[in-house]
Amino acid sequence: MARRRFVEISACFSAKWRCAPAGLMDMMRAMHISPEHPMLAAVVDDLATHGWSRQALFLPGELVRALAAECRRRDAEGELNPAGVGRGVTQEVREAIRGDQIQWIDPGQAEACDQYLSAMDQLRLAINQGLFLGLEDFECHFALYPPGAFYRRHLDRFRDDDRRMVSAVLYLNEGWQPQDGGQLRMFLADDVALDVEPVAGCLVVFLSGEVPHEVLPAGRERLSLTGWFRRRGNDPF
Repeated sequence: MARRRFVEISACFSAKWRCAPAGLMDMMRAMHISPEHPMLAAVVDDLATHGWSRQALFLPGELVRALAAECRRRDAEGELNPAGVGRGVTQEVREAIRGDQIQWIDPGQAEACDQYLSAMDQLRLAINQGLFLGLEDFECHFALYPPGAFYRRHLDRFRDDDRRMVSAVLYLNEGWQPQDGGQLRMFLADDVALDVEPVAGCLVVFLSGEVPHEVLPAGRERLSLTGWFRRRGNDPF
C-alpha cells in the first residue's frame, strides 16, 4: 500500500487561506451578514471545487470567546453529556470510538449562541444560492474533548438518513499550539490526509457524505461547535 500523504495546515499565513477583513468583522458584530459577502462566497466556491473549506477567522474574537465561555459554563453546571455513536435506539456511548461531551444548542438559550446561529443561517443561504442543495435548517452542539479524548474516522451522514449535507465546525481554543494535538484530520481524494489545527475562530466546512474525518487526541481541553446543514430527507431506507 502506498504511504499515505499528509498535508499539514497550522496557520493562516498561506495566501490560499482567506482571513476575514476588518469590514467583515464590523458587519458580523452587528450580525448583518449578507449571503453575497466574499467570505461566504469563498466557502461556496471551495465546496464546489474541493468539497471542503477552511476560513481562519470566521467570527470576531469577542464572539468566539463568549461561545467558549458558554461551553465551559455548561460543562461546569453538568449540562454536557458523553456523546454517543449511531442514532435512535441503536445509539450508545463507546469511548473507544469517541470521547467528547456535548450539548445541543437551541435558539433563545444564550445571546452568543443566537449570534452564531444567525451567522450560520446566512451561510446556509449562500450555499443554497451557489450550489442549490436545498438546505432547510442547521443543527449543532457544543463539543468538549477532555485531554486524551479522540473520535475515530467516520462520515457525518447516517446510513439510514440522508438529510445531513454539509458539516461545519467552529473552533473555540485560544492560544492553541501544534504540539497540543487535537487536529481535525480529513481524508480527501486519493486518501490524502489533511490536518487542521483547532484554533479559535477557525471554521471548517465540508460535504458530510463525502469527506471521512477523525479528531486526533489532544493534550489539553478542546472546544468546538459542531453542526450540520440539512435538507429535507427521504424516507428512511
